[in-house]
Amino acid sequence: MKEIQQTIETILNQAVEKGQELGIQVAAYHRGELVVDAWAGIADRCTGRAVDGATLFPVFSATKGVAATVIHILAEQGKLDYDMRIGEIWPEFGVNGKERATIRHALNHTAGIPQHPAETELEALADWDGMCSKIAELVPVSPPGERMEYHAVTFGWIIGEIAQRVDGRSFSRIMEEEICRPLGIRDMYIGLPEELEPRVAELEEPEARPPGDERQLLSMPAWVWPPHAIMNRPEARRVCLPSGTGIMSAKALARHYAALLPGGVEGVQLLSPARVKIATEPLRLGGASPLPMGMGYQLGGSGTVMEPRLSVFGHEGYGGSIGFADPENRLAVGLTHNLFSPRKAASSILDAIKRELLQ
Repeated sequence: MKEIQQTIETILNQAVEKGQELGIQVAAYHRGELVVDAWAGIADRCTGRAVDGATLFPVFSATKGVAATVIHILAEQGKLDYDMRIGEIWPEFGVNGKERATIRHALNHTAGIPQHPAETELEALADWDGMCSKIAELVPVSPPGERMEYHAVTFGWIIGEIAQRVDGRSFSRIMEEEICRPLGIRDMYIGLPEELEPRVAELEEPEARPPGDERQLLSMPAWVWPPHAIMNRPEARRVCLPSGTGIMSAKALARHYAALLPGGVEGVQLLSPARVKIATEPLRLGGASPLPMGMGYQLGGSGTVMEPRLSVFGHEGYGGSIGFADPENRLAVGLTHNLFSPRKAASSILDAIKRELLQ
């Protein structure tokens, strides 16, 4: 597989030279084997620090795919049922029109509370219990289960508190003990330890724009914008928020998805094929066509750099980091980078991986 590694290294270096990327990592597993582990460019323009295999990148909503896996692992262990009402395990949540909201609704973004709680600032995000209390008080903007509306930030506290209530461990500890440790992953964090700060890439977004509409401001308040600047702050990186503060390497992200495919990685398979099939069933609302959303995972479609097939599942993050799995081809990919620009090279990189491996 030396050829594909060399091909991707060349593409990454060219993308950096052209200004399409600043610093970037790409990893791919095929049939359980690591076939690409490549990087190029600069992690921090101010210091000139180069990207290497140990560089960590904030991945924003690509975190959600890992968070979804935590929930499905707990379901596999018999600790929860998707149609369990959230109020059964979190009584404070089951009020103000959310009485019928289920774990399934939380996973597929139909819980009806995409809105970020009012009057919160960055400092408040580190107060897990305080933020969960605010989330529990929210009134749905639509009845649970009736409409899919992306829960950009609130997804993290809802999913995280569900996990903690049914399991008893902190969310970070569940992820460490159920995903990272079995897979030997040492480069995946939701809530970064302070001592790892020197390994994190600095994000840049030269063409950052304010949010486009009121619905976007509803889920991500104005003080969060631009998101890249928030995640360049050490205090934000410390926050455990399973919807968006994940910091990891491309290899860690890809390895997590590879372990969701049949056969897994080095004998470790995080979920059974039957569980993955349930978790990636496309959402249907009423009699409408299937939507490219599973239970916590985005599905393939025309609006993503993943395959157009709905059987492909993963999650993209703000700025373009992405991890996904393709069960049909037993392929898992992770891509992390630090230049948020329309000129990013993700599509050409992923096309090259698929061309080299699958044709």
